[in-house]
Amino acid sequence: MERKTPVSPPQSVQLRPGCLLLLACYCGAVDGNTLAPSLLVAMPQLLDPNFRRSVVLIVHHDETGTFGLVLNRISDVSVGDLCGTLGIEWRGDEVAPLAWGGPVQPNTGWILIGGLPVWAGSTEDGEEVTEIDPGLHFAGSLATLRRVADAPPQQFRLFLGYAGWGPGQLEAELAQGAWLVAPLRAEVVFASPDEMWEGVVRSLGVDPSTLVSTPGVH
Repeated sequence: MERKTPVSPPQSVQLRPGCLLLLACYCGAVDGNTLAPSLLVAMPQLLDPNFRRSVVLIVHHDETGTFGLVLNRISDVSVGDLCGTLGIEWRGDEVAPLAWGGPVQPNTGWILIGGLPVWAGSTEDGEEVTEIDPGLHFAGSLATLRRVADAPPQQFRLFLGYAGWGPGQLEAELAQGAWLVAPLRAEVVFASPDEMWEGVVRSLGVDPSTLVSTPGVH
């Protein structure tokens, strides 16, 4: 199953030469349909190893494509290590993990923040923080990363890469039964990745052990 980049790709903020991360800014308005914001829960017939038992936060969806973040995959790199490569002092937990947001553009970074940061809404140095659901904010600017590193919020997650679908691609996968759609709840975003998939499935009133794989979707 190919994961395509949305037709209107995020606007990127170029970091200094030699940095390992291209921290991008994608703060378009979330439309009012039922897919954004929401959670996608991978079904057993989804054979793509990138998305096996994954939970994906859909941030943006319209006729041009879909942008999401895989919530329950952790990378081998810590937030502190990443900030170090960018010359940013990290004042939080030394082993705070980076999340793997998806296979598209793994050199881009995205931030989810719980609650309302006191500096939210600032546009200094290109910064923009967007509320995608009550108690959940989204950002992708280098300025926001600096603020988070200087005073880490109680709830935040930093992602590398994202999941993208081209026009009509996600709708086709939904029709094939590759995903269940669940309501977005901010507490799920910051829950333990190890138990997230099963927890979201159970929240829909479904026993995970009863899910049966049908012909595979790639």
